[in-house]
Amino acid sequence: MPLAVSDYDEVIEWMDATIEAGARGWVTAAAVNLVMSAHDDPDTMRAVLGATLAVPDGQPLVWALRLLGHARATRVYGPDLMERYCAHAAGAGTPIYLYGGRSEQALALLCERLGERFPGLRIAGGFSPPFRPLTAEEREQVVAEIDGSGAKVVWVGTGQPKQELWMSEMRPRLQAPLLVGVGAAFDFHAGIVSQAPGWMQRNGLEWIYRLSREPRRLWRRYASQNPRFVAAFARQYLLREHR
Repeated sequence: MPLAVSDYDEVIEWMDATIEAGARGWVTAAAVNLVMSAHDDPDTMRAVLGATLAVPDGQPLVWALRLLGHARATRVYGPDLMERYCAHAAGAGTPIYLYGGRSEQALALLCERLGERFPGLRIAGGFSPPFRPLTAEEREQVVAEIDGSGAKVVWVGTGQPKQELWMSEMRPRLQAPLLVGVGAAFDFHAGIVSQAPGWMQRNGLEWIYRLSREPRRLWRRYASQNPRFVAAFARQYLLREHR
C-alpha cells in the first residue's frame, strides 16, 4: 500500500493547493486495520489504491516506513489532521461538511464542539448515515445535499474500511474538491470517546487504550489483525533485505 512520507503542514498545504486548483481528490488516514482489510478484501484494496493520498495514521506504519528506508516518515494522525485543518479553515473561511457520526445527536454534538473550539469555522452541513447500505434514492439525496452545501472539504468518519469504500464510490459524483477519511476522529472531537495519552500514541500502544474503552467492539479486530500485520511486514522486510 503506497503511503505518503509527509507531515501535517505539507498535507494541509497540499489540500489548499488542491482546492485552489479546482481539482478533486480523496485522502485516507491509514491505520493497521485498513492495511489488513485491504490485504484481505480486493474491493477495499482497489478503493485504497485509488486514493489520491494515503497518510500513515498509525505509529506502527511509521515504524514500518522507517525500517523500509524512509527516515523522514512521520505520523499524520487523522484526528490531529482534522483538528489542525479546522483551525486553518476557520481563519481561511473554507467551508467543510461532516459525513459520519454514531447518530444525528452525536453529529450535532460534534458540530457544537468544533464551533466552540474554532470560532468562525464554516460547517456547511452534516449527515449521519444509517448502519446499513444507503438506497439509491438516499445516495442521490446525499450527493444533492453535499453539492448544494458548497463545502470544499468533506470529512468522513464512518470507520475503516467502510469510509474508503464510500469515498471511492462517491468521489466521481461529488463536486467538493476533497473527501478526507479520518475514522474515529468524529467520536474523539465530539467528546464521546477519549483519546489515548500522548505517550501511548508515541509508543504504538493506542490500541491497548482503545481496547480498554471499547472491548466488545474492538477485541476481535486487534486480536486478529495486529499479529497478522507484524507477520506480514516481517515477510516484506526480509524479502527486501535479501534482494
